Amino acid sequence: MIIKELLSQFYSQFDDIIINDIAKNGILKTFKANDIIIDIGQELSHIPLLLKGNIKVLRLNHDDSELLLYVLESGDTCSMSLTCCISKLKSKIRAVADKDSTVLMIPNHKMVEWFDNNKSWRNFILQSYQIRFDEMLDTIDTLAFMKMDERLYKYLIDHVKLNASTTISKTHQNIAEDLNTSRVVVSRILKQLENEDKIKLMRNKIEVLQF
Repeated sequence: MIIKELLSQFYSQFDDIIINDIAKNGILKTFKANDIIIDIGQELSHIPLLLKGNIKVLRLNHDDSELLLYVLESGDTCSMSLTCCISKLKSKIRAVADKDSTVLMIPNHKMVEWFDNNKSWRNFILQSYQIRFDEMLDTIDTLAFMKMDERLYKYLIDHVKLNASTTISKTHQNIAEDLNTSRVVVSRILKQLENEDKIKLMRNKIEVLQF
């Protein structure tokens, strides 16, 4: 079963040797939506390889408010957890299941061993670093140069692309937490976007009409 899942997600990235090694050494775990997978201050002994679902990677402010850094999709891993594992540092991020997710946890020592010995794994890790770095730059640009209404609309469009669905199952409070703002501000902007015929508001759901 694990090999089948790995092949469906990584057949174009990993060779047969690493597929078998991952299946042999990985620990399969499932998480419900909103479950914490990695938390701030946690000592990491494994890195997550996402087989199914989405995972939000968050940074916490001094007042415990959360800022969304990026979202992992099926076939991704978290470069920030990789860095902590290699440097033997405690986690500086919180990873939360955005929806029901299946994760293969890879032991640290295997991650390092494969990086030295397997070209396909090494390329995957380096590409993951680059992708996550670009996403973090995009987050910084959004915070620095976009107004809140632009940030919120971009957030909605990103979710449409991420889930291949124009319907987003999020409450106003969920969105406010991801954008590190208040529910009142989110509700006001969403109503404005609805008046502009860009979205349609439903109970705990939002349909994006223009993207």
